[in-house]
Amino acid sequence: MNSAALIEAFLEMMSVERGASDNTLSSYRRDLEDASDTLGGKLADADSASIRSYLEGITARGFAASSQARRLSSLRQFFKFLYAENLRPDDPTGTLDSPKRERSLPKTMSEAETGQLLDRAALEAAEDGGDKGRAMRLHALVEVLYATGLRVSELVSLPVTVALRDDRFFVVRGKGNKERMVPLSPKARQAMQAWLELRGRNAAFAQSPFLFPANSESGYLTRQVFARDLKDLAARAGIPAAKVSPHVLRHAFASHLLQNGADLRAVQQLLGHADISTTQIYTHVLEERLVRLVNDHHPLADPSP
Repeated sequence: MNSAALIEAFLEMMSVERGASDNTLSSYRRDLEDASDTLGGKLADADSASIRSYLEGITARGFAASSQARRLSSLRQFFKFLYAENLRPDDPTGTLDSPKRERSLPKTMSEAETGQLLDRAALEAAEDGGDKGRAMRLHALVEVLYATGLRVSELVSLPVTVALRDDRFFVVRGKGNKERMVPLSPKARQAMQAWLELRGRNAAFAQSPFLFPANSESGYLTRQVFARDLKDLAARAGIPAAKVSPHVLRHAFASHLLQNGADLRAVQQLLGHADISTTQIYTHVLEERLVRLVNDHHPLADPSP
């Protein structure tokens, strides 16, 4: 079978029928093309032994268990597609075990550090002189990210209509083209409105459908530019730049909600996780909260020194 053509057919199916994002499709393409190249272009005809050998080769190349698991997941989706389309009578990945992955705790920031970052962004947005437009845009981005816990790809591609209404919630379209409702704090709304007014004075961007337009291929601000600006902001706020990223702020949103009594299921919905197991990386926060609860309120707990 022509593996290259079948990979293209699989990617088209994932895009049209499953609503897979560009990032997801790119990951599938990289994984499948690497496997196909390693197997001499005969991926679609590979048996279980060949795929196991390929996965063992990944291990020898020094890939982390998480990367190995993702490669196997891509292969499983591909062969499931071939089987469903009657292009293969079997699924050679069915007998393969996933590598065990260590669930590392997500990097996050304390509430004090997050407040420090937001305060610095607000201060720079209020100052006259310099690149005021860039400062106001960054302030809006940071406020909205911490208020909603959006994925960075969801944040930078927000439609301008989000800022045109004064609602406490808005609907975002996330992974798999699924919609979810997320909250919007008063501070985030104010920062968005201020940025919207300034944005409207830029003739090049006034008619853009995106809240954060840019002269990019997509028409909106790239993730890389936002990540760089965020690290620069952190450094100016006295926070190590290596400690801050859009993903870290998303984790801070979730961790701080849980620390202050939010339900894990509610956080799952806000983050847009399809499976509660993904959200369970935050259970350490719940464990700390429960220990504190017992120590503070149980009659037999050791008294504070």
